[in-house]
Amino acid sequence: MNVSPIKPLITFADLEKIDIRVGTILRVEDVAGSNKLMRLVVDFGDHQRNILAGIKQERANPRDLEGRQALFVVNLAPKKMAGELSEGMLFDLGYADGIPPALAVPEQQVPNGTRAG
Repeated sequence: MNVSPIKPLITFADLEKIDIRVGTILRVEDVAGSNKLMRLVVDFGDHQRNILAGIKQERANPRDLEGRQALFVVNLAPKKMAGELSEGMLFDLGYADGIPPALAVPEQQVPNGTRAG
């Protein structure tokens, strides 16, 4: 892998705008009519969200993610994709660099809704 250049500097205030939280992936479901997207039903402790992620072709069995904790951006504006609303973004490592993806996960089990940073 060729390491990509570091992106332009941001301020600490810019970083503080991003709300990254731990959630447990309860279910991974097909999105009708999409050959890339899967619907992740994610538990954030006080609520659940549907988060669409383009993981269908990236993993041999995307449903293996069920029951796993991962990091999610939860304060992105909801976005409609393939006719469904996505309420956040999965933090997945490797995709931008063209390597097999891996979840960004806490090193130990933590309560759902725990903030990063």
